Amino acid sequence: MIRPVHFRCCVGLALTVLAMAVCAEPAAPARCVTDDAAREVCLAQPAQRIVSLSPGATELLFDAGAGERVVGAVGFSDFPEAAKKIPRVGSYKRLDLERILALKPDLIIAWRSGNPRAQTERLESLGQTLYYSEPRRFDDVASTLQRFATLAGSEAVGGVRAQRFRDGIDALAKRYRDAAPVSVFYEVWEEPLMTVNGEHLISQVIELCGGRNVFADLPALTPRIGREAVLDADPEAIVAGGMGEENPAWLKPWRKFASLTAVRRDTLFFVPPSTLQRPTPRLLDGAQRLCGQLESARGRR
Repeated sequence: MIRPVHFRCCVGLALTVLAMAVCAEPAAPARCVTDDAAREVCLAQPAQRIVSLSPGATELLFDAGAGERVVGAVGFSDFPEAAKKIPRVGSYKRLDLERILALKPDLIIAWRSGNPRAQTERLESLGQTLYYSEPRRFDDVASTLQRFATLAGSEAVGGVRAQRFRDGIDALAKRYRDAAPVSVFYEVWEEPLMTVNGEHLISQVIELCGGRNVFADLPALTPRIGREAVLDADPEAIVAGGMGEENPAWLKPWRKFASLTAVRRDTLFFVPPSTLQRPTPRLLDGAQRLCGQLESARGRR
């Protein structure tokens, strides 16, 4: 017969052992990735409340399978359709810090070169976890999908979509690797007139299609230039983004320069800006369209 005092001791001992076992269980591993500022970003658990500070990052989060976790985004976050319904936290150039903090995010995706540094540093000083995004290469787009998926716990989706993007870029590279070069001027903005240098992702798309960016050697990533510089370069093709997804109005002013090769051959092309000017998987759509246009330019020589 077990005496009551001994029973209580046994129960107490069992509870102590159970508590020790629970405490001994290993904690879930932190989700750690390296962002585009070479900083390690770690979360104790998958992000549940994400704020995106650039339209491109918003799109990438949806592609990575984390769209439902995005609780705040900047203006012009318009793709996919569901992104239009996300509460706004200002523009990428002027963030609304109070709105961001009120959303209680556990992860903020910042645009390294686009967001005001003082404001992103302020968010960090207030204890917010920031991931700085700045895809500059094709593989950066794919790896960003995978890193976002890791932070959000959607690795299966992010991995598949990253590989799909890589495969699409590889297919274009093989198709156009021996294509005759076409000199290209890409107009990223009209007033002031702006283009891209060779380090820009858009320039890499031009090269992928067998094109040659006539302003690749300029030092600034998105340099301002004069129309005389374009006339001197005399590109075989002029490609413009424009103010809207279906508005090629920026091409019209070039038609008055009849001496331009691109005008004489009617190789003035429009590509919807969001498919080339955002570093997202839709870059593959823009690349396919641009490659077809440059192939057309070759046929008009």
